[in-house]
Amino acid sequence: MAKPIIWVNGDCLSPKNPALQEYPGAPAIWVWDDALLDEWQISLKRITFIYECLLELPVTIRRGDVATEVLAFAKENNATQVVTTDSPSPRFNKICDEIEKSLELEVLEVDPFFDYDGYIDLKRFSRYWKVAEKYVFD
Repeated sequence: MAKPIIWVNGDCLSPKNPALQEYPGAPAIWVWDDALLDEWQISLKRITFIYECLLELPVTIRRGDVATEVLAFAKENNATQVVTTDSPSPRFNKICDEIEKSLELEVLEVDPFFDYDGYIDLKRFSRYWKVAEKYVFD
C-alpha cells in the first residue's frame, strides 16, 4: 500500500483540492518555485494572495526547486508516492518527470472552473479573468 504525500501546486490552491480531499491527513507541501518567480517577476500582491490561500491549507511551505523539495519532503515523511492535481503550466510536466524518476506519481483531475479550449495567459489574473468571466456569468 502506497504511503502518499501531497504536492499542492499553484493551479489548485483550494481546500477542495482533490488530492487533499482524497488523502485527508496525508502530509502536504507547497514549494515557491524559485525559477518561476524569477521568470514571471511576480508582484508582491500576487505573492501575498497566494500566501493567504496557503494559510487556509494544511501544507508545509518551502522554497527552491520544486521537484527537489517535493522529493526531500517525501523522504522525510517516508512516502512512497506523490499525489498532485493536474496543471496546464508548461513547467508541470517537467517537474512530474523529475519526481517520477524516484517515486510513484498520481495526478488527479480537477473540475475546470469553466470550459475553454483556447489560449489563456496565466501570468496575469486580469488576463485570465477577461476570458473566464464571459463563461462564468453567462
